[in-house]
Amino acid sequence: MRAIQEQNAFIMEARELNRLIETLAEKGYETIGPTVQQGAILYGHVGSAGDLPAGWSDQQGPGTYRVSENGDSSFFGYVVGPNSGKSFLHPSRETLMQASRKGDLLEFVDDPAPPERYALIGLRPCDVKAIEIQDRVLLEGLYVDRKYKERRDLLFIVTVNCAKPGGTCFCTSMGSGPAADSGYDLALTELNDDRGHRFLVEVGSDSGSELVAALTTKQATAADIDSAGRQADDAAEAISKSIDTTGLREQLYDSLDSPYWEKIGARCLACTNCTMVCPTCFCTNVQDVSDLAGNSAERIQIWDSCFNAEFSGLHGGSVRQSIHSRYRQWMTHKLASWEDQFDTLGCVGCGRCITWCPVGIDITEEANTIRKRAGQLAGTVEDAP
Repeated sequence: MRAIQEQNAFIMEARELNRLIETLAEKGYETIGPTVQQGAILYGHVGSAGDLPAGWSDQQGPGTYRVSENGDSSFFGYVVGPNSGKSFLHPSRETLMQASRKGDLLEFVDDPAPPERYALIGLRPCDVKAIEIQDRVLLEGLYVDRKYKERRDLLFIVTVNCAKPGGTCFCTSMGSGPAADSGYDLALTELNDDRGHRFLVEVGSDSGSELVAALTTKQATAADIDSAGRQADDAAEAISKSIDTTGLREQLYDSLDSPYWEKIGARCLACTNCTMVCPTCFCTNVQDVSDLAGNSAERIQIWDSCFNAEFSGLHGGSVRQSIHSRYRQWMTHKLASWEDQFDTLGCVGCGRCITWCPVGIDITEEANTIRKRAGQLAGTVEDAP
């Protein structure tokens, strides 16, 4: 059972969730949380607890996503939707620079927009882990993404531990869930049982402790902590998908010329859905655009994807012209070379790439098949598909 420090654990009644959101807003944060919109559960602005998806759940499988009302009073009865914290810290489109004509002169404005101060409420532990991974990529290398850093320094995270995993979750394989162990200001476990509807609140920072002091809470009892721990254990046991990451890096490198990649490529549409919904993918492109009169221009950064043929374009054209080579690049980067670059895997097991793949390609099945085929070639596995 997960260890919970009793001195940092409090009980908050469900009705106090509204006050939590209001207090964050009073402190100057733009409060972002899960909302039901466009047939999905998406992170967007929430002004009160009434904006949260209470009584809604989602059903997920390879290439399948549906939301529906379930009649439950729980606020966080869903798993994950198509967007994540990345949409706010590393947005899909942002202006880097603007230029405008002032008579005979050009006026340049660098970084025209001030940094947003976000409070992300309801992030799942896998998404919190994804932010930690993006921190490695965008903050800890030779080149720091300044705009990401400005938003990150102002960020407040309220994570909610998972009670029921989705059909495509495999966070236990990646060490990112179903309960958070770091990276948050407050961690909530929603308890809705015969003892009432309440939240176990774990404090993870000084800012989190300051917020709890502004709320009506009481010290958590041993029974409350036990309930939260058992809920996390039950969620972990319910996860059906997995990737064995032991030695996977080397096996992927040894399998770069495997014909199995062509079998995957024959199914892949190179639609880029997996990279767009992934909470850790960070690739971008830069474009310069101007108005028709030529009086103003701006340089914008937009998300890009290694599944686009132009992404690997050099002076002679794309170096990954086949779809299977682009899928191989994506998966090998996630589960092998990302570790070489950033000392961590690039996957958190949220399952979004499986859910939002139109043809239902499953990274867990493909990685495990590559492992089996590599073992077969090495004489350690008798058969492989």
